[in-house]
Amino acid sequence: MNARLDDWDSTATPGTPATSTVTPTSVPGVARAADKRIVGGTADINQLAPFKYPWAWDFFLKGNRNHWTPLEIGMAQDVHDYHHKLTPAERHVFENVLAYLTTSDILAMRNIGLAVMEKMGAPELQIYQARQVYEEALHTWTYQHCIESIGLDQEEIYNRYRVVPQIHGKIALANRRLERVLHSGFDLSQRDNLHEFALSYFFFAIIFEGCWFYNGFSPIFALQRRGLMKGTAEQLQYIMRDEVLHCAFGTRVVRELLREENLSLDPAAVALLWAEAEAAETAYVEYLLPAPILGYSTTQHLGQFRFIANRRSRQLGLAEPFPGAENVLPWLDEQANLRKEKNFFETRVTEYQTGGALRWD
Repeated sequence: MNARLDDWDSTATPGTPATSTVTPTSVPGVARAADKRIVGGTADINQLAPFKYPWAWDFFLKGNRNHWTPLEIGMAQDVHDYHHKLTPAERHVFENVLAYLTTSDILAMRNIGLAVMEKMGAPELQIYQARQVYEEALHTWTYQHCIESIGLDQEEIYNRYRVVPQIHGKIALANRRLERVLHSGFDLSQRDNLHEFALSYFFFAIIFEGCWFYNGFSPIFALQRRGLMKGTAEQLQYIMRDEVLHCAFGTRVVRELLREENLSLDPAAVALLWAEAEAAETAYVEYLLPAPILGYSTTQHLGQFRFIANRRSRQLGLAEPFPGAENVLPWLDEQANLRKEKNFFETRVTEYQTGGALRWD
């Protein structure tokens, strides 16, 4: 690479860098946390501290304490269970849950990496989101590892979101709600665009990750509770920990964004989001469970979706979209607390730093 002439001192020995000519008066002023904003800040994006959002850095540290890879969890028993113990209806559930989840995590990775990070200029926000992008890729690897270990047709499983209307419907709704804000030219200085961004991020963090993902693992956990597909379920427990953090981070971001911008989400627009999400979830689970399997039903799945939706809304100080919804799967929250029931000869035990002291919701 050719050096610029003004990078070198003509009096210096050839090949040695020039002494700095920067004077104190040309150095920018001290960075201020007050210059940071969720979107549209004027702070130096390359300077991490001083923090304005120390909670975002805490999320990054928590995320790293949940570090894992799918190769650390034994899948031998799952191979036997799938081929010798699951009923055809249970295989249908298992395969389509994985088909939906793997496509969704790729969509999530793209949304965070392309739409959200570049619009949030505070480095402490971006650093956690960089971790989140990695985690979405890790989740995709996990689903692929489960599919490959069991011996499923990978091309056919991955293509289901194109050919199964009920899976495609959820993906298409997510794409429609997120697509416009993906573009770098989306001008957030315009008030209407800012509101649309807030709604899109609400959909992504609260509905897509906080409800669809959180509730989406439960059919596999229902199998685990009967002693089936325990390796896959343990993989999903690690993913669930990540997703709970993603949702909690997104909830905090939405609250801070609305406060900083003196912005309120249009109640009618929020109600429409929930109506669309419920309709897509209903179509999906009716395809997934045309009849109940032992320990799990469409009624339970949709009841829990509505209950979790109310919880997420309360966390944002918004009205519950489904008043009166009950906690029909009280065991679901327990899945964030990993049980170390491991076969010594199948897998190595890795004791993570998480422990029981961390709060995941």
